[in-house]
Amino acid sequence: MNKQESLATLNSYNKNTLMETLQIEFVEIGDNFITAKMPVTSKVHQPYGILHGGATAALAETVGSCASVFFLNDASKIIKGIELSINHLKSKREGTVFATAKAIHQGRTTHLWEVKIADENDNLISLCKITNIILDKK
Repeated sequence: MNKQESLATLNSYNKNTLMETLQIEFVEIGDNFITAKMPVTSKVHQPYGILHGGATAALAETVGSCASVFFLNDASKIIKGIELSINHLKSKREGTVFATAKAIHQGRTTHLWEVKIADENDNLISLCKITNIILDKK
């Protein structure tokens, strides 16, 4: 499967999910990373009119979990996030944020990803870490 087909497959999983609600779209796959984007509009604002940390967390977990699924490429396994930590460094009122997950560790039973969330001007908005567990499907 080429990268365009892979992106189409990843984006097809978003239908009728939180990812569709937040308008998260996978936009790039590299040899060791996956990037998705999310528009920053009032739909993802907190009451002060800036990007909500929960929306940022959903974006980070989406990209980090899907990266484990994509790079593991084993239909007999299921991936579940078991820890997510985020440092919010800059606020964002409008535009687009891009989340890029890069592997720190890809073991047999756990994966650790760094997810950098930056805006369209490459300003770092949040820095995240997600740990995923790899389980056998039942």
